[in-house]
Formats: sequence, C-alpha cells, structure tokens
Amino acid sequence: MVSFSDPFRLEIIDLMMDGEVCVCDIMKLTKLSQSRISYHIKILKEASLISDRQEGRWVYYSLNKEALFLIKEWITSLTDYSSNKKRCCE
Repeated sequence: MVSFSDPFRLEIIDLMMDGEVCVCDIMKLTKLSQSRISYHIKILKEASLISDRQEGRWVYYSLNKEALFLIKEWITSLTDYSSNKKRCCE
C-alpha cells in the first residue's frame, strides 16, 4: 500500500487517531507546508483511508475507520495464512 509508504502520511494518520484535524493543525504539528500536506492528504483520500467534511471555509479530516478495519482484517488473514502454510521442503 503506497499510502502507508511515506513517514509523513503515517504521521498525518497518527494525528487523526484522536479525531478530526484540519490542515492548519497538521501544519502546526508537523512543520510541513500547506502544499505538501495537501499532496499527502490527496493520496490518503484516494486510498479511502481518510474522509473529509467542510465547515465554513475549513475542511476537517478524519480516519475512515471502516477502511482501516478492512486493512487490519486483510493483514490478519495474511499472517494467519503464512503461519499455517506448510513449507515446500519440510
């Protein structure tokens, strides 16, 4: 998953663990420029990992918990499969 491959995107996701954030909050906490944050937000939104809502002129971003749950389930199934799979040379 390309969306998890960048440390800044992981930091943005981590900031959303406690609820909604706006770009201004992300800028304060990460010291990234608005344009760089917008780029990462775009990738996270395209991956359906976050959602947004507009309130006046502000846009608030939050985690898409359903998408994250599906990713967790997928990773769990991969680890279960790999631990139960017999090795070819045993």
